[in-house]
Amino acid sequence: MTPKTKFELKTGPATREAFGRALVELGRENKDIVVCDADLSKSTMTVYFQKEFPERFFSFGIAEADMVATGAGLALAGKIPFVSSFSAFVMNKGFEQLRCCVAYPHVNVKVVGTHSGISIGPDGPSQMSIEEISLACSLAGFVVLSPADEASTKALVRQAAAYKGPVFIRCGRVNAPIIYGSDQAFEIGKAVQVMEGSDVTIVATGLLVAQSMIAAEMLDAEGISARVLDFHTVKPLDRAALKKAAAETGALVVAEEHLVDGGLGVRVAQAVAEMHPCPMEFVGIQNTYAESGQPDELLDKYGLVARDVKAAVHNVLARKR
Repeated sequence: MTPKTKFELKTGPATREAFGRALVELGRENKDIVVCDADLSKSTMTVYFQKEFPERFFSFGIAEADMVATGAGLALAGKIPFVSSFSAFVMNKGFEQLRCCVAYPHVNVKVVGTHSGISIGPDGPSQMSIEEISLACSLAGFVVLSPADEASTKALVRQAAAYKGPVFIRCGRVNAPIIYGSDQAFEIGKAVQVMEGSDVTIVATGLLVAQSMIAAEMLDAEGISARVLDFHTVKPLDRAALKKAAAETGALVVAEEHLVDGGLGVRVAQAVAEMHPCPMEFVGIQNTYAESGQPDELLDKYGLVARDVKAAVHNVLARKR
C-alpha cells in the first residue's frame, strides 16, 4: 500500500457524487438541461436530477446506443442533454452513435461516464473502463475531461454545460481525496499546477493527481523537487504548460488510471516530441485487464500508487542525467 508520509489529503465524495449534485444545481438554473439515463441513475447519481426534475429525465433501460442517439436529437432540438452511464457501457455500446450522431454533426451533447478505471473494485473487469479516454479522444471535435476531486468535478461540469459542442467527462466510483477548495478556478484546456518543482514534472489526471502529490512530498524528502500538474483536460491539451514543464524541468512522468496505450501519456508524448523532447516515463495500466478486488488493493497491485510514481521519477531522472 501507499507508504505513510507527512503529506495528508482528506477524503471527499466520489466524483460521480459531485457530478450528480452539480447536475441538480444546473437544472435549477437552466430549464434546457435534460438527462438521459440507461438504467443506472442510482449509480451514476443522476437520480438526484430525476427526483427534482422528473419531466426532464429520460430513462432508456439497457439501451445505451438508443440513449446516445436520442441525446443527440434533444441537442438538435435546443436542449443541453447530459447522457450518462458507466464509462464501459456508454463508450463501448454507444460508440457508433457517439461517432455518427454526436461527433460528426458536432452536436451539443455532454457524455458522462462514471465507474471509470479499475478503482470500481469488486464489480470486475467487464465494468472497468480502462480504454475510454482513448476512445473519447478519437472522436473528432470532442472535449475530454477527467476531474480529480469534488471541486474540480463541479466546476468542470459547469464548464461543460456552457461549452458549445460535445464533451466527455470521466468520473469515478470511489471517494476521492480533496485537492481543491471551492474557490479554485478551472478552465477547459488549462492545466492546474498543484505543486511547484524544478527537477521533474509529474503530469497526472483523475485519482493519480493525489497519488502524484504524495509522491512529490516523498521525493522532496530525498532532495528531489517535483512539479505536479493536474491535466483535468485531456483534450485539448494544455500545450503551453507542457512546453514550459519540459523546458524548465527537463523530464516528465505521466500518471493515469488508464491503459498506457492510448491514454493521456500518449497525447502528452506526442505534444512533447513536437515542442521540446525530453526523457519521459509512464505510470498506468500496462496492457492488461484487472480483476475483482478492493479498490486500494487493485490500485496497489497494478502500479497506480505514489510508490510507483516515485519509482518512475527515479527512472526518468537517471535518464535525464
